[in-house]
Amino acid sequence: MEYVFTFLEGIASFISPCLLPMLPIYIAYFAGKNEKKSQKAILNAVGFVLGFTTIFLLLAIFASQVGKLVSSYMKYIKIVFGMVIIAFGLNYMEFLNLKFMSKGKAVNADLQNLNFMKSFLFGMLFSISWTPCIGTFLSSALLLVAKQQQLLKGILLMLIYCIGLGIPFILSVVLMEKLKGVFDKIKKNFSKIKKISGAILIGMGMYIIFF
Repeated sequence: MEYVFTFLEGIASFISPCLLPMLPIYIAYFAGKNEKKSQKAILNAVGFVLGFTTIFLLLAIFASQVGKLVSSYMKYIKIVFGMVIIAFGLNYMEFLNLKFMSKGKAVNADLQNLNFMKSFLFGMLFSISWTPCIGTFLSSALLLVAKQQQLLKGILLMLIYCIGLGIPFILSVVLMEKLKGVFDKIKKNFSKIKKISGAILIGMGMYIIFF
């Protein structure tokens, strides 16, 4: 069940209100000035996804090791972690107002003439500068990783989170023309999406506490 939760959290991160509106800009960076859908744009998107995946996997390794150090207290830490995640969910559903979880920072970088390596570095920068934006779901995934106390399982969970976040980026480049209407509908229904996202987080929190 935790694999399903982390995958859904990755998707929810992608459609978060502060990330999705920036998608056309990212696609433009991937494609370049005079290009539409192309192999170069897809390759750049893959490099971008691998960049933020690298940073998130390093965070997962750190979280897993911390989980091992506090294993004797994990019974109590699970309860605290679960309650924190539930609070994140209530914040997303607007029953709470945790302002520090809703702020994102602009990415300042030289994004002209992107290639695979530049896109990879851009992805790494994205993972750091946009952490406050997707922090609700990333924090939830990292807390679940820490709970596992198994390095390989923790890495796998974070990898699944990154797949949930990364696949939509790549598909957006491949299907950029066909998906315009879909993203417009998502933007119009952000309120409903936030409630669904909040419910996912609450479910994750309850899972951590009771299982």
